[in-house]
Amino acid sequence: MKQNRILGFGVAAAMIGILSAGAATAQEQRFVSIGTGGVTGVYYPVGGAICRLMNQNRRETGIRCSVESTGGSVFNVNAIKGGDLEFGVVQSDVQYNAYNGEANFADGGAHENLRSVFSLHAEPLTVVARQDADVSDFDDLKGKRVNIGNPGSGQRALMDILIAEKGWSNSDFALAAELAPTEQASALCDNNIDAFAYTVGHPAGAIEEATTTCDSVIVPVEGEVVDKLVEENPYYFKAVIPGGMYRGTDQDVNTFGVGATLVSSADVPEDVVYGLVKAVFDNFEDFKSLHPALANLTPEQMVSQGNSAPLHPGAEKYYNEQGWLN
Repeated sequence: MKQNRILGFGVAAAMIGILSAGAATAQEQRFVSIGTGGVTGVYYPVGGAICRLMNQNRRETGIRCSVESTGGSVFNVNAIKGGDLEFGVVQSDVQYNAYNGEANFADGGAHENLRSVFSLHAEPLTVVARQDADVSDFDDLKGKRVNIGNPGSGQRALMDILIAEKGWSNSDFALAAELAPTEQASALCDNNIDAFAYTVGHPAGAIEEATTTCDSVIVPVEGEVVDKLVEENPYYFKAVIPGGMYRGTDQDVNTFGVGATLVSSADVPEDVVYGLVKAVFDNFEDFKSLHPALANLTPEQMVSQGNSAPLHPGAEKYYNEQGWLN
């Protein structure tokens, strides 16, 4: 009987040890979130792709990644600044303006703790108009019902700048709607707006939804004002939306745009950012296959282009190990 008691005590002690170890493991788990955009855009699936790769290593790193649908670039930067997000996908112009305290961020001042991680896909400004709205270029939007984007989104930030450069104001539109990306295709096809503007990687579900649901066309965005913006700002570049990608638009469409970038904060621990970067680049071919907008990325481009804020030390450590910063 004594032997059985000793054996029982040993089993109990072992169970307590296992439970304690489990509790310790649970306590050591860390959670990080990536702020993205609307679920019909490209930010959300790209953020999901990053988290998917990062979570493959969660047993070793103790870090679990989740993706959040948000209001977009400006929202993400402000949430990172407030400590509500660890990472965010933001337009390259928003990253520049946030770090330098310009444009939408002039009142709040420079976000000096903002750190770049890597750049992502190109995001042309994509204007989609109803075929019966008589819109053949951007200037034809004057007097029309146009969705200029929800406050806090990168598309709204870019539209505000373009409208101001043209000497327009929102009152020059018959309606300046502030719909979220998930609402704009249905609003167009229900004839509640004549056009919407969206900065997005291609192919994009929101554009496919609009062009397949109703007769609509993609409108060029070019001219002297665009030339000036591209010439004076390193985070803008000219772009082409290929003809035939979407129903109703058979010819290439000239426009301009920005790049999507992943940013973080200097307050996020180095090992967390290193773990994210390592998960992406150690599985780079898998990463590129997770969304068509990522298919043509190269590590060199992602490290060197579109990043205005200083590199986060965790990202810098990985890139130095690969010899990409030499």
